[in-house]
Amino acid sequence: MSLATLFARSLANASKASNLPTIDDFTQELIQSSLKDISALSSRIAGLSLFSPNETLEDISTADLVYLLVPYVLSEVRGRVRTTEREERIVVLKQTQKDLQSYLLYLDNYEIVPQDERALYDRRASAIGDPPKRRELKIKQYQKEKDLKARIEALRKRRRQTPLLDDAATDFDLIASLLPSKSQAGDEEDDFDSETEDILREATLLLLRLKHAQTQTQLGNLEQELDLLSKAPPSSPRPPRQEADDRRSKTRESDDDMWKLDAPRPSLEADGKGSLLDSSGKVLRPFTILPSNAAERARLQQQVFGPGYRLPTMSIDEYLQIEKERGNIITGGGPASETAPTSSEQLALDAEMDGTFDGEEKSETKRMKDENWARFTDENPKGAGNTMNRG
Repeated sequence: MSLATLFARSLANASKASNLPTIDDFTQELIQSSLKDISALSSRIAGLSLFSPNETLEDISTADLVYLLVPYVLSEVRGRVRTTEREERIVVLKQTQKDLQSYLLYLDNYEIVPQDERALYDRRASAIGDPPKRRELKIKQYQKEKDLKARIEALRKRRRQTPLLDDAATDFDLIASLLPSKSQAGDEEDDFDSETEDILREATLLLLRLKHAQTQTQLGNLEQELDLLSKAPPSSPRPPRQEADDRRSKTRESDDDMWKLDAPRPSLEADGKGSLLDSSGKVLRPFTILPSNAAERARLQQQVFGPGYRLPTMSIDEYLQIEKERGNIITGGGPASETAPTSSEQLALDAEMDGTFDGEEKSETKRMKDENWARFTDENPKGAGNTMNRG
């Protein structure tokens, strides 16, 4: 199997496992398969002496540049291996740390990362005490990573490849896009035209620089996790299996004794009645405490299947009628009462209905009202009640 095919299979399995829960068995099968392939690929690269410290970056062919990412991919896959014990996790973290340091050593030997980028990412944000300066450093590092990603996507468009900016794409898919296609996988010495080779070489170098930035961040996270695990208290030793089984059986027996139903006792009579308590005070049969009054027992019995809330005793219309009779509802007012005639105006209008019995009756009522008013004004002239505060 060619190096490109082995690398592509490992990246495909790692990409599938990256979006799945790590604790699942299926995810661990994918991770172990990817780890096996990437480890075999790393051994074959070392056996072939594909990269030599005596070479320069110009001596490495464009097709072989992508294999500089093998230690980085190995660290990513190894970091997702499921561990249950603290010691196992520490071993995995140290191996992952070695893989990342091997990747950085490659980049330093071939001087792939410019000096300004190296100085930017060599500074750890956690080591800076001033919050504004720490924030400024993080912003600069983030902007640099964003710029590298944008340049990589621009080169992918020039190669007429589908962009990988969607959420479903992973870093493994981005690395796999730099490998030869399936039609070219069997021939790793495939010749590229000058323009295609320049674009592919530039995209690979940009990806190596991007992973350098992410590697520095991951190394800082690994150091923090190793520090936490080293300071954590040791886990308590597990009890022997025989003791654990005995403890589990005792717990099960106590639970059975708690929830087991007692068999009917022979001391009970045919109707289920008999002694309520034995000589030691243990209850022999179920019982219910009820009041001695028969009427109260009947009332409680009727409430057994009733609702747990109070039911209404009247309808809404009946309630409103009662409130109206009590005078708690105010009627009238509003625009209609403003335009309606007063009692005096209505009486004058009714009195003008000549030739009718109601009209004559209202006319007589109006006359009597006017006479009463005239008599009142005669007996009480205007200003008669004003004593000017003289008593």
